[in-house]
Amino acid sequence: MRTILCFGDSLTWGYNPVDASRYPPEQRWPRILEAELGGAARIVEEGLNSRTAATDDPVRPSRNGLAALPMLLESHAPLDLVILMLGSNDCMPRYRLSAGDIAQGMVGLIRAVQQSQAGPGSTAPGTLLIAPPPMGSLSPFLSLAYQGGEAVSARLAEAYAVVAATFGCAFLDAGKAVSVSPADGVHLDPDGHRALALAVKDAVAPLL
Repeated sequence: MRTILCFGDSLTWGYNPVDASRYPPEQRWPRILEAELGGAARIVEEGLNSRTAATDDPVRPSRNGLAALPMLLESHAPLDLVILMLGSNDCMPRYRLSAGDIAQGMVGLIRAVQQSQAGPGSTAPGTLLIAPPPMGSLSPFLSLAYQGGEAVSARLAEAYAVVAATFGCAFLDAGKAVSVSPADGVHLDPDGHRALALAVKDAVAPLL
């Protein structure tokens, strides 16, 4: 059986925008993906709220994805595929990052995967880079952190596509398959998780 690591933020963790709880496993896109693959792969969920691509969060520690990924690659090896979906949190204005800056942070994550020996036979796992869906109309609470980052979020897919082509990664623009929940303008509702899982399945199947 193949093994896939899903490395992401609250969109992967399963944050419920209605009440800030966590969706049950069967409603989260990684677990839906596992079910849809019909036993072809085991999914390792590695989502963390507020995780960034490669930036230290001054408010919440241990959220830097680039700092965490190498350890997780080794911990969960051997991995056939690593799915990377980060960037929404990096759009927060306090980081002062452009879409290009955030894409460069994803380059660091891709290199960590490609230079690792976390795949079968100490090879490098494959990589699927996912651009998160663009932000929508922000709730009053999330506006405190994200307002002003909507335009950056809308440009991530274009920047990520360039990165994926440059580094030989598979690529998925999640915004073409799913929209964020109107409840907060950042996260996904259960239908969104299912739609994303099905889109990822289509992207993953040729890689397996």
